[in-house]
Amino acid sequence: MPVRAEHDRAVLAELLGRDPVLHAYQLGDLDDFFWPYTSWFRRGDQVVLLYHGVELPTLLAFAPPERAGDLAGLLAEAAPVLPARLWAHLSPGLEETVARWYAVSDAAAHHRMALTDPARLAAVPPAGESLGRADLPQLRELYAAAYPGNWFDPRMLDTGRYVGVREAGRLVAVAGVHVWSPTWRVAALGNVTTHPDVRGRGLAGAAVAAVCAGLRATVDHVTLNVQADNLPAVRLYERLGFTRVADFTECALHRLPVAA
Repeated sequence: MPVRAEHDRAVLAELLGRDPVLHAYQLGDLDDFFWPYTSWFRRGDQVVLLYHGVELPTLLAFAPPERAGDLAGLLAEAAPVLPARLWAHLSPGLEETVARWYAVSDAAAHHRMALTDPARLAAVPPAGESLGRADLPQLRELYAAAYPGNWFDPRMLDTGRYVGVREAGRLVAVAGVHVWSPTWRVAALGNVTTHPDVRGRGLAGAAVAAVCAGLRATVDHVTLNVQADNLPAVRLYERLGFTRVADFTECALHRLPVAA
């Protein structure tokens, strides 16, 4: 079956909804908030997403291990129409597929985690206040000091799902979301950080607890991505009731020159 561009959100939702944890980010991108920035490719029941809403287009290609070969076939057919430069989130093994067309660099192993034990989270007292556009200058200042190079879209503040902790009027910890979709009932936490001056006091965990408490009524699945070697963050999320459910690689792709 050949690859095709897919424009039917109902079709995509049905396919991605078969594994809403693995595909939480893609399901969230079906919402009107993100949909205009997306391109979708499908081959049978396998789907990949190219997201254009960031400076460097980002490719999301996830499949369970037993279906990795099918997804590799889709990527092989879609590769000629993808951008010359992009960022990618790829299920294990797919780096070898894209390496036929792209130089792969800056590869880093990541975990997909999901909230599977809410009782642990309930034991953490939530803290913080809702952030909005007026807080953007302080938020940018915090990210510059504590989380440089993070992926942050200021539009996400409009969701009302960012929580910040202040001390003496200064924003010192934050937790938010990359996607939040009451329609598809998924959320992906992101942009969680604490200022270096106040780390080790549980402020990020309290902010995450507050965000999750606010999500509880609107979603069934709360997920997040974390770099595998960021052990303090992994341990924090485990203490809060999150479990590692899948692995993937984040990497930069640059198209190889065409042989003469």
